[in-house]
Amino acid sequence: MAELVGDSPRGLRGKYAIVGVGETGYSRGTDATTRHHATRAIRAAMADAGLGAGDIDGMLSYSYNDSTPSPTVAGDLGIRLNFHMDVYGGGSSTEALVGIAIGVIEAGMCSTVVIYRAMNGYSQVRIGGTGNRGAVAPLSGEGLLGRGYGFMSAGQLFAPTFMRHMYDYGTRPEQVAMVKVIHSEHASNNPKAFYKQRVSVDDVLGSRMIVRPLHLLDCCVETDNGNALIVTSLERARDCRARPAVIQSVVGRCCKPRADMHYQAGPISTVAGHYAKDILWPNAGVGPEDIDLTGSYDAFTFTTMLQLEDYGFCKKGEGGDYVSSGEMRLGGRRPNNTSGGHLCEGYTHGVNMVIENVRQLRGEVDDSCAVDADGRRHHTYHYGEGGCRQVRDAELSANLGWGTPGIGSAMVMARG
Repeated sequence: MAELVGDSPRGLRGKYAIVGVGETGYSRGTDATTRHHATRAIRAAMADAGLGAGDIDGMLSYSYNDSTPSPTVAGDLGIRLNFHMDVYGGGSSTEALVGIAIGVIEAGMCSTVVIYRAMNGYSQVRIGGTGNRGAVAPLSGEGLLGRGYGFMSAGQLFAPTFMRHMYDYGTRPEQVAMVKVIHSEHASNNPKAFYKQRVSVDDVLGSRMIVRPLHLLDCCVETDNGNALIVTSLERARDCRARPAVIQSVVGRCCKPRADMHYQAGPISTVAGHYAKDILWPNAGVGPEDIDLTGSYDAFTFTTMLQLEDYGFCKKGEGGDYVSSGEMRLGGRRPNNTSGGHLCEGYTHGVNMVIENVRQLRGEVDDSCAVDADGRRHHTYHYGEGGCRQVRDAELSANLGWGTPGIGSAMVMARG
């Protein structure tokens, strides 16, 4: 992870871990504040790790659209901070913040860091710009470049990349619709998922068009929720309650040659993962062929496909075949988004996909399998509706975060 160029040592591989995860429910129309979501999720992560307020001294959050600042949340929890930072950012933030947490611990600025995202993505500020705030907002920053072209929402901004991939490689909407189909199968086995109903390719293609080529069911579910992760050194992790998910490599907000008007530099149908993979895999000491499960960002069905392709899980142009082959489903070669992801479980700007992979590496996802008197779940590995969603013998996972086609983050974790 430390080596990007030249002969610098990769001394941070396996030195840090995620030791606690927590979340609220995924709901719509909540009367809770983002402050409430944040404190509940962090308390759950602390309980998961077996840590008290005095064990945590760092806090990171990201606040795209809405959130509550770290010092306020820390005060509510009785945590005194030696370091904090609230980052403005969206879907590429999760893995990047894990990398920042590692950096500030390595620098001796703190010892254990909570990362959280709290949002009312349905009842308050919605991704498309509607809701209680943001329906009409002054133009600033990159909005000055995009809004005049009709790039008012994520779907509108990303659609040219999706259309170009279809043009360049013959990718068909029915192939990419399989992302939603497979994630809905996984969500049907997830008690926490907002949408648990399985859908078909015809359901996806029959739903109303939002912006070509995206149908309604190609788009993520909007939810209100809070999520949290706790990062510390592997040495400290050994004293925590849960099995650690050991961080092997992180890429944080890697960009195409242009991140704003990315279509001006490099193929439109190529995304930031094309560049990020050259950091991710060498620093992890593994390749895509070694990964047992993935968490590829699914704000839309197409984002999952493009990232899996550009990170090297299949050849460029073969993403449609990859996602429609069945390889991504539970029981397949490399399951993706086993919680149902953003398309079905809930939308968290990527944190829930990291939480899911941590639990998969521990062997303790919550599904419909029986629990014994000691609280241990006995997984059947039968993946029919309402059944198991634990990946058998999961040792390595990859999370692929998406900000835009031009910005991405990623992380590889190993079973501790």
